[in-house]
Amino acid sequence: MLPAARALPPRLPRRCPPAWRCPGQRALGTGSARRSEALAGAPLDTAAKRYSPKVQQLVRDIAGLTLLEVADLNALLKETLKIPDVGVMPAAAATLLPSQAAPQEEEEVPLKKEKTHFTVRLTELKATDKVKLIKEVKNFVPGVNLVQAKKLVESLPQEIKANVSKEEAEKIKAALEAAGGTVVLE
Repeated sequence: MLPAARALPPRLPRRCPPAWRCPGQRALGTGSARRSEALAGAPLDTAAKRYSPKVQQLVRDIAGLTLLEVADLNALLKETLKIPDVGVMPAAAATLLPSQAAPQEEEEVPLKKEKTHFTVRLTELKATDKVKLIKEVKNFVPGVNLVQAKKLVESLPQEIKANVSKEEAEKIKAALEAAGGTVVLE
């Protein structure tokens, strides 16, 4: 025997997504003519922006102004549009205000920064002490042999060592002056 047939519920109409064209369903939304018009009017990111002739004329007029006229224009626009004048660096302006509030205090003399790194430059030599000076230059310039040190000493003024501490620069200066050279620290 066959099993008893069950009654099936009535079939509901099939729903299709709007992009599909299903028979018996009406397309909702805009027609194809309206859709193409809407897409044509939408600005694309790659398209160059078109400005009105009024804006283009303003740009040409402003571009023709001198710096003083631009400064006057800036001031007038701020006044007309009631834009507050804000400093470029508010933190720097805040640090200046307390010093201006107390003018009776004595002004501090700006401290001169002390140099920490020096360049040792050999400027002159005594002809009688040339050999001693060549040996000293060989000791202080890394990777230089006697021939290179001789060429270096003969083509003065020359930089012996750069970016050295004050103590090391004074040590090199003392040694080279003892060997018969004139040294300048820069």
